[in-house]
Amino acid sequence: MPKDITIDNICISNATEPYIIAEISGNHNGDINRAKQLIQVAKDSGAHAVKMQTYTADTMTIDCDKPDFRIEGGLWDGKNLYQLYEWAHTPWEWHKTLFDYAKAIGITLFSSPFDESAVDLLESLNAPAYKIASFELVDHPLIAKVAKTKKPLIMSTGMANYEDIASAIDVAKQHGNQNIIILHCISGYPTPIAQSNLRTIQQLQNDFDLLVGLSDHTLGTTAASVATALGAVVIEKHFTLKRSDGGPDAAFSLEPNELKDLCETTKSAWQALGQANYELKDAESANLQFRRSIYVVKDIKKGEVFSENNIRRIRPGFGLPPKHYKHLLGKLAAENISAGTPMSWELCENSKTKKGN
Repeated sequence: MPKDITIDNICISNATEPYIIAEISGNHNGDINRAKQLIQVAKDSGAHAVKMQTYTADTMTIDCDKPDFRIEGGLWDGKNLYQLYEWAHTPWEWHKTLFDYAKAIGITLFSSPFDESAVDLLESLNAPAYKIASFELVDHPLIAKVAKTKKPLIMSTGMANYEDIASAIDVAKQHGNQNIIILHCISGYPTPIAQSNLRTIQQLQNDFDLLVGLSDHTLGTTAASVATALGAVVIEKHFTLKRSDGGPDAAFSLEPNELKDLCETTKSAWQALGQANYELKDAESANLQFRRSIYVVKDIKKGEVFSENNIRRIRPGFGLPPKHYKHLLGKLAAENISAGTPMSWELCENSKTKKGN
């Protein structure tokens, strides 16, 4: 059984509702007040945590326009890597202000560090957890640095094969961290829902015996709800104030009403799972009376034979169960019986042998 993990006093486990992480990424569009608005929206929508990304263009790459560094196709076509990260990064000088703001309004904030200096910054702010982005899953020195904090470590698996995932987990464990959550992820922006391969969630659970969730880049909330039904305990989703405002990730981000819907529908999906059993549910108990049972449908005199003409299997359900119908046919009435009487063994001669059936 995977180990339960706690972030800011919220337990994440197979027995708790999905932990919803609202990802800001670059959707602050370079405005710290917009970043604060996004944190407030996440809180109001019911998310458990907000996540941002901690890097600068210089910690990610170099300012170079050679072909290797140019982006061709997709959302960021025409930019080079340095330009993209310069556009999308969250300034380091904002971090303390945003951490303080999140704490003041009562929502967890943590981040994805992209190099060791980012970890140092986040440690100085007492970040309660860390996320390793899919692209960094192969950066073992970074994973080792984060693992040594002993704080909950969430790792996305976009583009990773089995060996990539297994080795990243091994590095974290080798450096003393057992508080690991794996997020199934497809690193397409956006990801076509037909390529979501959500059954991988169950495969990850079986292969690694860890808590598993979904980092979702599809449009809408369908994949998140299905993932919850498959056992995802964490759902991470990008969000923005308004897609038409633009921004690095706006095209595949949820708007506030959609984020609220995500929080509600994934919780409902989790509640719907319940427990596997055949016991009568509270919602069913009042309807037992509307099952069919055996009733007298014509007045019957003592000694008269029960037949298809005077007893039937009808609603409501206060008489003997229908399974006894054929056994009653041909038996004799023990007393006078009026139409509309529910059948019982006491109404049948020689009933003593039938009681308790």
